[in-house]
Amino acid sequence: MEQLLYKVEDRPPMLITTVLLSLQHLLAALGGIIAVPLVFGGALKLPADQIVALVNAALLGSGVVTIVQCRGVGPVGIRLPCVMGTSFAFVGAGISVGLEHGVAGILGSSLVGSLVMIVGSYFMPVIRRFFPHTVTSVVVTMIGLSLTPVAVDWAAGGMGRSDYGAIGHLAIAGFVLVLVIGFVQWGRGIVSASAVVLGIACGYVLCLALGLIDFTQVSEAAVFAIPQPLSFGMTFPVAGIVAMSIAFLVTIVETTGTFMALGAATQTRIDGKRLSSGMLCDGVGSAFAAVMSSPPLSTFAQNVGVVSLTGVASRHVVMLTGVMLLLAGLFPVLGALVVTIPQPVLGGAGLMMFAMIISAGIRMLSGAEHSRRASLIIAVSLGCGLAVTVRPDLLARMPAFVREVFGSGITVGALVAVGLNLLLPGREVDAHPEEAVA
Repeated sequence: MEQLLYKVEDRPPMLITTVLLSLQHLLAALGGIIAVPLVFGGALKLPADQIVALVNAALLGSGVVTIVQCRGVGPVGIRLPCVMGTSFAFVGAGISVGLEHGVAGILGSSLVGSLVMIVGSYFMPVIRRFFPHTVTSVVVTMIGLSLTPVAVDWAAGGMGRSDYGAIGHLAIAGFVLVLVIGFVQWGRGIVSASAVVLGIACGYVLCLALGLIDFTQVSEAAVFAIPQPLSFGMTFPVAGIVAMSIAFLVTIVETTGTFMALGAATQTRIDGKRLSSGMLCDGVGSAFAAVMSSPPLSTFAQNVGVVSLTGVASRHVVMLTGVMLLLAGLFPVLGALVVTIPQPVLGGAGLMMFAMIISAGIRMLSGAEHSRRASLIIAVSLGCGLAVTVRPDLLARMPAFVREVFGSGITVGALVAVGLNLLLPGREVDAHPEEAVA
């Protein structure tokens, strides 16, 4: 097992070091956090000022809940380097609710639906038992495999663009990738630990020199804005509550897998009690986000790659990331500046980060039980998860409920692995059952 540069409870010795390390997590998460409110705004044809309000609320909510998740407040918070953000798991249900009942319907349904995760958090010691080593290894691997296509799309310039895959985009992504590899392999101390942010910074400077940076959003962004609670109001449609509750159930499975992957990356034993605290924070955080007029939140898997790549597992570093997100919500111009980073630059770093999660999963799989039964579980669950990941149109003719539940390769891989472990003779159990019920 590789030695961590900074363990969970360690604090980097200098503030500038902490800032650089925190900025890496911000860069890995910011695009995803902003994307969800933008998708909602576009689908619901909201005016520009309302979309900006959604984005600001999402940033502020993500920042506050990230701080709580990392620091812990009583029984709330897993106390690991978790970055919280708006989740695409809620987009399908959210848009269907929003088209009928507007943003107020989305927020009200999210507030009530978050109770599913809050109540579910108290059953995490039981759920933990369904994630023995083989199942956990599959989930960790599937997280990396599911995120890699995202990085590929970034590297190619962004899905849907007319110049997708242009040689210039790939060259920039390759340039950043080579730099990150070099910083990790040959850098020392802070250089190696901040490889992601240094690679992105160099790529940004290159794009700036080539005239590829568009500062229009920065000039149009407000310098300071305070998100207003309940600014869209709230309604509570029954159909919307049911749809969002199902999305929260799916998110419980995904978040459990993310927590297990984070445990592997930080070399921390994830027992039932710790899972409960983390899931409770996700649920309470989503309720808080709804009140603040933000879409629901969940733990970001992308940032597990930052930990795996840099060896920086300090929760204090990611707490500062939460502060940065909070400030981005209060000072929209800061968030707009980060958004100017071209997608190929993020893609070069993302390929390395997400591939590191795959690498961690492969190492875990190598330690799984060597038997025909374990091989079946690994092969079938990874195959099913990849089927949904690389061919999402596979479910296009399925009912909306099926697409909602099985639209994520991480969820499919986890559910198939758990199901096969329960159904095939010789069920594998958690190696530390006493911790699972802690």
